[in-house]
Order: sequence, then C-alpha cells, then structure tokens
Amino acid sequence: MNVLSAKTLGRMPKITLLTNHAHILLIVAQKPDVRMREIASIIGLTERAVQRIIDELTTGGYILVTKDGRRNRYEIRLEHPLQHPVEQNRNLGDLLQLFLMPKLDAA
Repeated sequence: MNVLSAKTLGRMPKITLLTNHAHILLIVAQKPDVRMREIASIIGLTERAVQRIIDELTTGGYILVTKDGRRNRYEIRLEHPLQHPVEQNRNLGDLLQLFLMPKLDAA
C-alpha cells in the first residue's frame, strides 16, 4: 500500500488538468451573460487573455457571441466535436456534462 504523508504531499507539484479554454467554457456554461472581467478574476488571467481565448473559442466554433444591449451573451455549441484524436468521439456537451451534472444533481 502506498500512503503519502503530508510532508510528501507538500512537495508535489500543483497540476491543473484543464486548460484556460476549458475553464472559460465551464464558467460561460453556468452564466451565459458573464462579463470578461468576472472570468478574468475567477481564473486569474488578464482581461486581454480572456478576450483572446473567447475569440479563439468563437473562431473555432465552440461558442456563439451575441449582443444583449451593452453586454455579450455567450451560447455554447454543445454538439461541437472535440478536436484532439484522444477525444474525437466526444462533443463539447459531453465534456461540460462531466463537470456540471453533479452540481445539477445536488440541487
């Protein structure tokens, strides 16, 4: 049995398995009218970095952006296929469901 001590755990590198793109998609899925400033604050990025990622997600077909007065409203294209060969048989909805369904079931 391999038991990790608190001392060993303290030396382990902090690893984030999701990209900033995925983090933004998860936030937008929960709050479609979120402001870029809010996203930047939650993730710990600059507003400019969030703007670049939103543009990449829009250009890539993952989200649609529409104007709602002075604000943007984001719509995630759940049917959009994931691009990497490892996940090619899945779509964006599958990924988001993995992370968001437990929250919905707990409510």
